[in-house]
Amino acid sequence: MLPTAPFGSTGHHSTRVIFGAAALGGMSQQRADDTLEQIDRAGINHIDTAAGYGDSEDRLRPFLSEHRGRFFLATKTGERDGGAARAELERSLERMGVDQVDLIQLHNLVEPDEWDVAFAPGGVVAAMAQARDEGLTRFIGVTGHGLRIASVHVRGLEAFPFDSVLFPFNHSLVGLDAYRSDVEELRAVCRERGVAAQTIKSIARGRWADPDQPHFSWYEPLTDPDAIARAVRFVLAEPDLFLNTTSDARLLPAIVDAANGDLTAPTDEAMRADAERFGVSPLFDGRELERI
Repeated sequence: MLPTAPFGSTGHHSTRVIFGAAALGGMSQQRADDTLEQIDRAGINHIDTAAGYGDSEDRLRPFLSEHRGRFFLATKTGERDGGAARAELERSLERMGVDQVDLIQLHNLVEPDEWDVAFAPGGVVAAMAQARDEGLTRFIGVTGHGLRIASVHVRGLEAFPFDSVLFPFNHSLVGLDAYRSDVEELRAVCRERGVAAQTIKSIARGRWADPDQPHFSWYEPLTDPDAIARAVRFVLAEPDLFLNTTSDARLLPAIVDAANGDLTAPTDEAMRADAERFGVSPLFDGRELERI
């Protein structure tokens, strides 16, 4: 059985493996239906999608029409202006065929100019607070990528009581001293305030050597089952963290198997050996790919 934990202060006990529904974005409806049945059988009870994930929200609609009550449902808006964000949220509800999401997240809010617009009067933060008051969402979160995001989230939590944050977390990234320090500060704030801490990029191997080759995720993932298991355990050994699955749905069974097993943290020696064997490297360098 998959481990569960309180999702911050929301009152929901989410599986610590959250289905990253970006995986559905380019699928046929039949393939998406099969994937959703797979996550249901696995016991996952939390789905994370976004308006910008291709056809993901549309692909969720048939499944949610039968199973909505069993899942904590999260989506995201990439808009910074309040009116545009409200319109995007309403489109998301329509696409998924639901009246309410459990969590709306401000998608990849990293850049200072976007941050200023988001928090200004008439920005997305005020608009989503209004949407929450009207019952279109129950909770509000914020997400991001890159090496700056942990410190940006700390700043965001000072400005607004977000219910969740999302940030990259894996052995190669937390091996960077400055990023690890920022993540430790963010996690401490989240624990103190009852904010859910979600992680992404857990099984990232690195950037694609040939970005033009066909692939299902923008980064190259690990594919070795034992290495995936160690990468998953590296995250889930930390009891305050949730793990969002990769957009390459072919790797979902390996992630679920790892989460169902012993969650003892792998040794640094084992993780370093995987990095050497499989060429694992940090995805971000503070410049390139920060906006992805």
